[in-house]
Formats: sequence, C-alpha cells, structure tokens
Amino acid sequence: MEQVAIERRAGVAAGVFAPGHLGELTRIIPFEMVDEVLAQTRALERRVRLVPARVTVYLLLAAALFTDLGYRQVFDRLCAGLAGLAPVRPSGSALRQARQRLGPAPMKALFDLISGPAVTTAAAGWWRGLRVVAVDGTLLPVPDCPANLAVFARQRLANGISGYPQLRLTALVACGTRSVIAAVFGPAAIGELDHARRLAAHLRTGMLLLGDRNFAAADLLNQMAGTGADVLVRCKSGRNLPAVGRCRDGSFLARLGALTVRVIDAEITIRTAAGRRTGHYRLLTTLTDASACPAADLIRLYHERWEIETTYAELKSTILSGHVLRAHTPAGIEQEVWALLTVYQVLRTAMTDATDSIPGTDPDRAGFTTALAAARDQLILAAGVITGTDIDLIGSIGHHVLAHLLPARRIRTKDRIVKRAISKYNARGPTIDRTTYKATISITMIPASP
Repeated sequence: MEQVAIERRAGVAAGVFAPGHLGELTRIIPFEMVDEVLAQTRALERRVRLVPARVTVYLLLAAALFTDLGYRQVFDRLCAGLAGLAPVRPSGSALRQARQRLGPAPMKALFDLISGPAVTTAAAGWWRGLRVVAVDGTLLPVPDCPANLAVFARQRLANGISGYPQLRLTALVACGTRSVIAAVFGPAAIGELDHARRLAAHLRTGMLLLGDRNFAAADLLNQMAGTGADVLVRCKSGRNLPAVGRCRDGSFLARLGALTVRVIDAEITIRTAAGRRTGHYRLLTTLTDASACPAADLIRLYHERWEIETTYAELKSTILSGHVLRAHTPAGIEQEVWALLTVYQVLRTAMTDATDSIPGTDPDRAGFTTALAAARDQLILAAGVITGTDIDLIGSIGHHVLAHLLPARRIRTKDRIVKRAISKYNARGPTIDRTTYKATISITMIPASP
C-alpha cells in the first residue's frame, strides 16, 4: 500500500485509504490493529473499493464521536485535515453499502481487543488489593422500523409503551477509570441477570464485584463466586437469611445454596442544612472475614457502584446526547453499539494516560466532556496522522483534560428521579430543590438479632 510521508513522525495512507484514521486517537487504534482485526474476521476486501474496509471501521468509530451527524458529514470531517489527499467524496449509498459489507464482527473483535481495565498506577479502583468492578444494565432506544421491531420490542411503561424499541446493554466496568471490561447487549426482553451470567466469564480472582439488588439472586452469586472473584451486592432488607454464624462487628453469616455470605445491615444518614434522611441498607458479600474487611469499610466502598451509573450517563447523555441509535437493521445496530463502546473505551484510555502522568491524580477528576470535545477537534485536524506535530504520551486530548480537571467528587445527596419525562417542560418536576448543599454521612451498624 502506498504511503505518503509527512514531515517527521507520521504517515497517512494515500488515495481511498486516506480517510481511515481517528485523529490523535489513532495511536490507540492504529492502522495495523484494524488490518489485523479485518484479517481475523475475514472482512478484507478482494479488490480496492471507493470505501475500503479499513476506512469503514474508522468511519463507524468517527460516527460514534459525532452522533448528531450523518455518515457523509462524518466522512467530511475525516477528510478535513488531509491537505488535499482526500479521495472523491462517496455517496450516501456507497457508505451504506460499505457498512453492510463490513458487518458487525470486525467491530466486536476490535472492542474485544481493547477492552479491559485501563492500566494505571492510581490507587482509585482498588480496595485492599482487590480490583473493584461494577455490573449493571441500561436501555438504549433504537430506530422504530420493521426490521428492528422484529428483534427489539417496545417496553411497557406505567402510562403505555415506549415510543421506540429498546436495546438492553449490560456491562462490567472497572471502578476508578470507568473502563469497560466486557459488555453484552440484545433485546430488552432478555434481562440483566441473563446478561450477568454471560459476563461472569470475565470475572477473575482478585476482583471485587459491586452490584445492586437485582444481582442478589442466589444462583447468580454462586456462579460469580465460582470464578474466584468476590462480590458485594445489595439485597432487599426484608429478605429471609437465617444466621449460621455471627461476627464481632454485628454482621452475620448466612448460606445461599453452596455459598457462605456475610450479611451487613446498616442505617446510613445524610445530613445537610435542609435536613436529614436515613435509609436502611443490607449488603451481601463473600468477604466473610470481619477482621480483614470491616463492615463499615464495605458500606463506604459500596458507594463506588455509582461509577457504572456515571459510565452510562457518559454514553447516553454525553456521547449520544440522548439521540436514538442510527441503524435500521439489527446487524447495523450491533455494529453501531460495538463502535460506540470501542470509542468510549479509547477515550477512557486517553483520559487515564493523562491523569497517570501526574502521580496521585484520581482518574475521577478527568472530565469526559472535555476529552470528547478534544477528540472531535483532533480528528478534524487529522492530528497525529498527517500533521508534523510531535505527539507525546498524553497528546492534545490529555493536555486538555489536565487543564480542566474536575474538583474532587462530592457526596451525593439527591434521589434518583426521571430526567427524560414525556413533557420536556416538566422533566424533573416542579418542586425539585436544585440547591447545592454540603453534606455529612454517618453509618450506624444494625447488629444481628440473637
């Protein structure tokens, strides 16, 4: 393949291959990686087309950065910084055919290649030598068309059914860096527990899994614990769990099938200038040694489960901006979701590289919106691909992140409420208190009854 050398560092493929890049993020997903994925999935074309397979992969990734644009507009941005090397602009039909030829397999293989916990020296995401991970699910709307409706059904709601068919996505996320370890998705009719059983294959000894009440099913906990990983999940406070042993910190041991779990009951009180609120929490964990893993410490740790909620907010509200997915076929939806997850993972990798360059910087302080905006700009400039600018380890994206670090995370004081109501004028209700309060949290253990 002919290459055009550009000054000191970089080269970009000539001709129809020129738009195949992701700007500065190409250093994380280089040409060689994409070509290897295409070869492994047998997606390499037999003849050079106007939109080659490699370019199609980068087009799908770029479309996940520019979710409000059509594919031809995304292609224009891939060509914007190519200094006259851009090929003839393909038609919308040519881009559609290229995506259909590619199929979803290369995008899934690419995600599998880069998925996993981001490498970091930061202490965030670790607890007493265990890597803290979280599991949860969410719903994504897909276009309302006959092909999608054959696979993705509308959800039943209290006031009717959802306007769009829904896709359920369930992911395993590394807390701290919020990088995606694994993900599964499919029709909303398949529940989170079924997805979690598939994700259990990605758990390892040395991991501590956090989950909400939906993941406290006895068979699922036994399966997850069988991988060697530990679990810490919430369960219903009224669940009948007869004690088979007691711990000095007030927690007790119970049996769930073949599994021995420790049950921790506590009341958590949040105090602000507006008043106080108290809630009862019951946690189940396979960490049965109360001396090595005190109950109060585990209760504080459980708050890290919100890392995955933030991940979904970044995917749905920041990247997608609340938009419905694009594709009008199930295969196209699969292709698009793998591209979305890959771009999210690449951004998280770039953000972690940036915060890791300053020892002691918590990855939580990296602003996702800042990284996304910088990545879009660097793609349009074809930075790191055709420019003569030297790109260091963290690059321009990392420098933008470090220049706009977020403050340390505050204590959460608000209840979860509907943010996307039917009426945009009353999306969060007329009586929502939007005042920011300083808060303190106190934990009171509830000892097991004799």
